Amino acid sequence: MPPLSNGSTIDIVTPVAASELIQIDLSPKKPTPKPEWLKARAPMGETFHALKKLTREQGLHTVCESAHCPNIGECWNHKTATFMMLGNSCTRRCGFCAVPSGKPEPIDHDEPRRVAYAVATLGLQHAVITSVNRDDDNVGAATAFVNVIHEIRKQAPGCQVEILTPDFQGTEEAIRLVVAAGPEILNHNIETVPRLYRVAKSGGRYERSIGYLRLAKELNPKQVTKTGIIVGMGEETHELLDVFRDLAAIKVDILTIGQYLRPSKDHIPMKRYYTPQEFEFLKEEALRMGFKHVESGPLVRSSYHAHEQAQSTGLK
Repeated sequence: MPPLSNGSTIDIVTPVAASELIQIDLSPKKPTPKPEWLKARAPMGETFHALKKLTREQGLHTVCESAHCPNIGECWNHKTATFMMLGNSCTRRCGFCAVPSGKPEPIDHDEPRRVAYAVATLGLQHAVITSVNRDDDNVGAATAFVNVIHEIRKQAPGCQVEILTPDFQGTEEAIRLVVAAGPEILNHNIETVPRLYRVAKSGGRYERSIGYLRLAKELNPKQVTKTGIIVGMGEETHELLDVFRDLAAIKVDILTIGQYLRPSKDHIPMKRYYTPQEFEFLKEEALRMGFKHVESGPLVRSSYHAHEQAQSTGLK
């Protein structure tokens, strides 16, 4: 660096060859098209619109709509819907979920009766009932599940009841209530591998969910238990297989495996698409571990083909 007259120095910048310059592409990125196996038909049909009208008339919510389920057209036209109780606002903000979050309204104690009325009106043989998280009142949330089971059995005798519940923050009283009500299937989704809980399921705890499913089986060894996991958020295959082993060890009966699809830019990015062959591999590995039924595929969601899943466990 040569000195100036005042004694200071300057840096001489050597020209950089054009080949060494970093080129920044400012052109808009085209979204990667979905693989053919992930394309579902747009919902339509007389039965679809009739069910939508019924839920509006009764002031009910379905997770099919709130979670943007890709199977809504197929399931609704087969008179299969997953009713979502306890409002449409979740007390948690999971990184993968499309259900709105925020402060919930007070629990609607007449809702179980209206859900049962919709189940009876539709003539369902297998009803799936879920809810948002209600961390503000875990026992109250569990009581709503108990009441809807009783109401369905009163208004639609013979209909099987599957409940998909939150973890109730591990509150044992709440878990005992729902197990004692005797649903045909008790479902609680594990969702992802332990390493990703902090970003994907920040309000949950892997050990808490495992403990819930374990306690349900201990309280009633004949209780059919079920869980689901979504893939494509950055997990490794060995991590998935470790989760399957944990679930098999506590005798979970039914496992569902589906592809994560990012609901919006506000949700965690999807890392990759799994191929149908990879879903088949995961299914085979899980079945070897002792699950009674494994539903595995790109468009699989927790209640997809729920009636067939129940039959495969011996429920009639």
